[in-house]
Amino acid sequence: MRTRKRPDLRLNIPSYPHDYVQMPSDTRRMIHEANRTPNDIQYIDEDEPNQSEINFRIGSPVSENKLEFRSSTPEIKIFGPEYDANDTGKGEHTPSPSVASPVIFRDYTRASLSVPDRLRHYERRESKNQSNEIPEHHQSSASVFSDGDTPADDSNVLSDEERTKVPLRSPRRKSTAPRRFRSEFSMDDDEYSPSNSVTSVNSLASLLKEKLQSIPQKIRKKPTDYKLRAFVGLMFLAIVFFVGFAYVLYHQQALTKAYFQNIQFNEPKRLIRVFNKDDVEILKASLAVGIQGKQKAFPCLPEHRRSDGSECLEWLHNLRFYLKCLPHDPGVDNTTCYSVHWKALKPDVTPNDCFDWSDTKVHWFGAGQSINLTWPLNTGTIDYTPFITGDMQKSQWGNVLTRYLINSKGAAIIIDEETPLHISVNKGRKEICLKAQFDDFAFANRLTEFPEMKYNICTSRDMKSLHTSIHSHRRAPLWDGLKPADMKTLESLISEPVWQIAPRFRHELQDETISKYTEDVINLGFLKQGHVLINEFWQDEIGDLTVDASRFATLNVTVDKLHRRGFKVAFTIQPFISTESKNFAETVQKRLLVSERNSDRRIPALTRFKTSASAGVLDITNERSVPWILNKLQAVIDEYHIDSFYFDLGTAYDMPHYYRCEKQLINPDHYKTVFTRTFEKTLNIIGVSSAVSLPRPPTFVSLPPFESTWEALRRVIPTMLTYGVNGFPFTMPGAVGGDIYWPGSEQFLPSSKGAVESNSNTTQDNGIALPERELYMRWLQMATFLPVMKFTHLPSKYNDERVLEMAKNLTLLRQKLVTPLLLKYKREALEEGLPLVRPLWLVADGDAPLLVQDEFAIGDEIVVAPVLRQGETTREVYLPAGLWQDGIDGSLRKGNRWMHEYKVPTERVAYFLRKPDDLRFK
Repeated sequence: MRTRKRPDLRLNIPSYPHDYVQMPSDTRRMIHEANRTPNDIQYIDEDEPNQSEINFRIGSPVSENKLEFRSSTPEIKIFGPEYDANDTGKGEHTPSPSVASPVIFRDYTRASLSVPDRLRHYERRESKNQSNEIPEHHQSSASVFSDGDTPADDSNVLSDEERTKVPLRSPRRKSTAPRRFRSEFSMDDDEYSPSNSVTSVNSLASLLKEKLQSIPQKIRKKPTDYKLRAFVGLMFLAIVFFVGFAYVLYHQQALTKAYFQNIQFNEPKRLIRVFNKDDVEILKASLAVGIQGKQKAFPCLPEHRRSDGSECLEWLHNLRFYLKCLPHDPGVDNTTCYSVHWKALKPDVTPNDCFDWSDTKVHWFGAGQSINLTWPLNTGTIDYTPFITGDMQKSQWGNVLTRYLINSKGAAIIIDEETPLHISVNKGRKEICLKAQFDDFAFANRLTEFPEMKYNICTSRDMKSLHTSIHSHRRAPLWDGLKPADMKTLESLISEPVWQIAPRFRHELQDETISKYTEDVINLGFLKQGHVLINEFWQDEIGDLTVDASRFATLNVTVDKLHRRGFKVAFTIQPFISTESKNFAETVQKRLLVSERNSDRRIPALTRFKTSASAGVLDITNERSVPWILNKLQAVIDEYHIDSFYFDLGTAYDMPHYYRCEKQLINPDHYKTVFTRTFEKTLNIIGVSSAVSLPRPPTFVSLPPFESTWEALRRVIPTMLTYGVNGFPFTMPGAVGGDIYWPGSEQFLPSSKGAVESNSNTTQDNGIALPERELYMRWLQMATFLPVMKFTHLPSKYNDERVLEMAKNLTLLRQKLVTPLLLKYKREALEEGLPLVRPLWLVADGDAPLLVQDEFAIGDEIVVAPVLRQGETTREVYLPAGLWQDGIDGSLRKGNRWMHEYKVPTERVAYFLRKPDDLRFK
């Protein structure tokens, strides 16, 4: 006898035969009687009141008349005393107790089952509730198990045919008894599954399989429930998305007002967008970035509005904003301009607009150059800096500036010259910012009570047409008013070299120096004479404006000799008067110098310029100063027959910090504009060292001085291209191989007393170190295609036949090919303002030419790609669309592509000539 172990109440899994141990027969009987409850299924043998006649046998009945259940494990078969196998359900038959079988039989019937006829009389009957003292967890409505030794009758065994007709399980009805009266084997209807019924046919494997299959059925919901919930969730997310999208659209579009068809302005965010005629966004800007938060704008009061069609908005007590569309003639060009005007309403507010180029994906050009800025402008970085000329080696703007910016999608910004402008590029974000702010130097002269910023936004169909339209001089062409002598000077500067005689020390410049230098030029035999440019050392002190007779005792004879040799002589002059000059006392007495702000007008403001440690500045706005300097210069012209002058005006930072002129200046750069315009019609000027406005031809604008290094060589082309885009068509580069004087070289210059500092790197060329040989060769190759060729060091100084032979070939190339093209495009420069040397994006379309900073074009007929790195004989070359002829080997090249690893020998330069498209078939 085995008794059932205490089941694990945490699992709803029936116990199996191996869960039982031996139990005494008396105990077994008592448990059986105690477990009977009214909820038990009534069996056939329960029809009789005498329940003691039920027998439990273990065995394998073999009788054909008996009901048989078999499985791979010992089976329990229950039978009654009056069971008859041939009866239809009403008869009863008692199996023989002598049959030995491992199976216990119990015969029962249930009326509700669809079974064979002999089993149709199975029905459930209520049994008497037994309340013996048995623990609750031993109470069960299931059959009582027994493995008694009483033999079973073999005649009770069914045949195989009858066995297949007997149902394996009988579903039980839901019990009405309380849960606490049920054992772990009782089941409600909702908990019922085939694995929860214990029958003789279930093996361990089948029960586990059925149990595992029943688990998903208990936790699985109806498929329609999941679909419905998913649909509702998706609908909720869609509603949230569309509500959020509508909110954003409302603030970005509904609150955005359209002005003049192509401008959209979001007032709360102060975001302006400019579109071209094809509705392509070409400019995006955040306006008034200094105002914190999203302050509301209000329409201006009637007394603040303008009658010119301007839109007026005001941020109370902060800024007032005017926007106007400028009139234009659509039949003349496709350029449309809009005027933006900011007025600060209190002193601590500064108008500040930032033009974002990260979203619009554009490149910016123009403005100026700095050591931190290259080509294009947006590839560099510079903090807010006053937009005035300076030393580009000191993180300042360069020597030539224009308040003009243009991007690659056809939008340009032109800032008014009266705006106290500070510019920042890529400081923290990908944007170019304009700010109007007063300070104590650059914009100390306040033209308005509070800072104001004015600029125009111009648009056109593309970048090339916009640039041509803005810089066009058709209404006031540059040739208007030029004399034949001016045109002759202009052509001579293009076709003939400029020989810059600029020794480092004053005492080295004498009559013999000039005469010997020109003799060496003539001895070369292949270079034209051109202009001889003598630096400021023709004076004893800067500001004397007279020839130093101690060093130039026979200068008039020397100049006459130069004229007979075909040279022209130019002197360099400055508006600075050294305190060591003999004219300083006179200018102070006559009050011709710039004075100190907020001090006595008789006290001049002093500064430092080049070799002069202390100098005053001639006040060009004073009406008495102009006749004074003209008389001095005219005396030099009359005595020495000087042909022209070169104005070395310095930069804005060369002005005294607290300067004050007779007439108020806009900024320090305004001084050089007034100075140049004062003398451009009375003196023959071949060049200026610094400018913020276009001088009258034939005056060329010089590039800043560059030292003799490879890095400086790579900065020449971007700087020249920037000056051309800024509207200066005639530019003069520095000397081949680098300039003798460059920013930062003051430590090598003599003091005001003329003391000479030693230099261990000096050579035989007047005590000046020659540039590196390869550097000089590559520099000369590039300069061959520039508007002006300027020499300080002659090719013959290297005593190298390769250098001399290369110089001869390049001179011949310039005379036959380059000079005629430069003279041809001189006419376009005078008429339309287009530069002689142009960036590739003025020649070709697309994005590829925008980033090319080491190539340039002369007009649209020659593309030049010099080698600019030491030791290299190959480079990458981009050719615009069209058919091009290689200048090295004469082969034809297809354009609109990159050529990789293009070979350029040391003595050759890469250039390409445009040819007609049908040439390839000839």
